[in-house]
Amino acid sequence: MDPTVVSPAPPTRSPAKRVIPPKPLLSAVVVAGFVALMFVVEGIDTALGGSLDRDGVIPRDFTEWDNILWAPVLHGGWEHLTGNAVPLLVLGFLATSGGVAQFLQVTAVIWLTDGLGVWLIGSPGSHIGASGLVFGYLVFLLVRGVFARATAQIVVALAVFAVYGAMLWGVLPGQPGISWESHLFGALGGVLAAWGVARDTHRAAAA
Repeated sequence: MDPTVVSPAPPTRSPAKRVIPPKPLLSAVVVAGFVALMFVVEGIDTALGGSLDRDGVIPRDFTEWDNILWAPVLHGGWEHLTGNAVPLLVLGFLATSGGVAQFLQVTAVIWLTDGLGVWLIGSPGSHIGASGLVFGYLVFLLVRGVFARATAQIVVALAVFAVYGAMLWGVLPGQPGISWESHLFGALGGVLAAWGVARDTHRAAAA
């Protein structure tokens, strides 16, 4: 009788080098739910006559520091929100490739870096909107492949850059009424998040 032959298991892609989320449906639900929340908030804001727009990040105002916690879900109208919604859905989904838990950590780093940076050096006024998160996810996707030395992620990053790369000009002062500071610090948050993910991955591999 011929002996049973056991074929070796196919190699699995390292979590740090994944491009597609491990649970795509869960990732899609989480990201879509987050964006849906913004539409609910904008509906409430519209019903209140836009009064929530004053609750954004107010630079150097210690009485309004907690606005950092919710400013990204506030928008100056439906056009502002819809302009952020599509890139949030696309970039947010791609940013969940390391799992939903990692995505939440990445989001927290970008969110806080964006808010604190705007609070420190932002121009006077109420800074609202999710564009800081959009820039953060964009830059996170652009640099994580370099940190992880993942060819597939770099290819995805190049595709993302081809579609959304022109947005990066938004980190420079330009159009009045646009928070370039939020774009800049959101992007810096993306770099910080990518570095943190790479550091944790290297530590786990060395353990």
